[in-house]
Amino acid sequence: MEQQILEIDIADWQINTPNSAWISALEAGKVLYFPHLSFAFTADEQRFLTPEIRDPKSRNISLDANGKLKGALGNAADQIALAKMIGRFRSQAQQLIYSLLPAYADTRSELRMAPTSYRPMQVETRAQSWRADDRRLHVDSFPSRPNYGERILRVFANVNPDGVPRVWRVGEPFEDVAQRFLPRVKAYSRWQAKAMNALHITKSLRSEYDHLMLQLHDAMKSDLEYQKNGPQVTQPFAAGSVWVCFSDQTPHAVMAGQYMMEQTLHLPAAKQYDPGASPLAILRRLTGRVLTE
Repeated sequence: MEQQILEIDIADWQINTPNSAWISALEAGKVLYFPHLSFAFTADEQRFLTPEIRDPKSRNISLDANGKLKGALGNAADQIALAKMIGRFRSQAQQLIYSLLPAYADTRSELRMAPTSYRPMQVETRAQSWRADDRRLHVDSFPSRPNYGERILRVFANVNPDGVPRVWRVGEPFEDVAQRFLPRVKAYSRWQAKAMNALHITKSLRSEYDHLMLQLHDAMKSDLEYQKNGPQVTQPFAAGSVWVCFSDQTPHAVMAGQYMMEQTLHLPAAKQYDPGASPLAILRRLTGRVLTE
């Protein structure tokens, strides 16, 4: 399997000289790993390095675009300080993406920011169904939120204070995944998609693209032989490091770790440097269909 991790020796959130090789690698589904780039907590913020700061009713702590904090416990002062910390990470993640991918910054009105999250829980102790279990190799696709090929670009930072790495498994290129699993997927049913939309199971009409991505997600996770022996590498992301990938394109599984910051950005596939490298373009080519009508 070709190398899926590209290590970059940069320690500043502002990249002064964009690198075409890094851009091509990212858009090809590789992970950009910055082992010397870190997000720093202030001395006062160290108190948030505990799972007890998370509301047990929420999976993660998040800050939305309007500055509203969700999923956190603590008094009003704690909530304000935590929101400020997460907001600082969002600003630094934006700075990294805008300087790493300047053409994306030029279309920032179409580069949509998702809520920013802080994840203080230990990965190994999570109990989830097989479909929700992110310890299984998968590409990101969301059952209730069709996106018609919009990209899922994510920035991660391991902020573990005890030097514990965030351990991922990273799988084969997306086109290899699609060729492997497409013969197994169920055919798309437009009437079924309309029914799910009418019943508010989905937030909008599920396209054939979204159907295929969900089918790939489920086929990967349900295939235990593939999970064990499929093409993959184990990558520990060190404490005090950052990594970036398109999680709808990069097969990944989160195996271990605790304390992480995360920022998701959404981008129309047509606004990439190379739209032909997107999962939408790959699936269109393999199926011979438009998929988003």
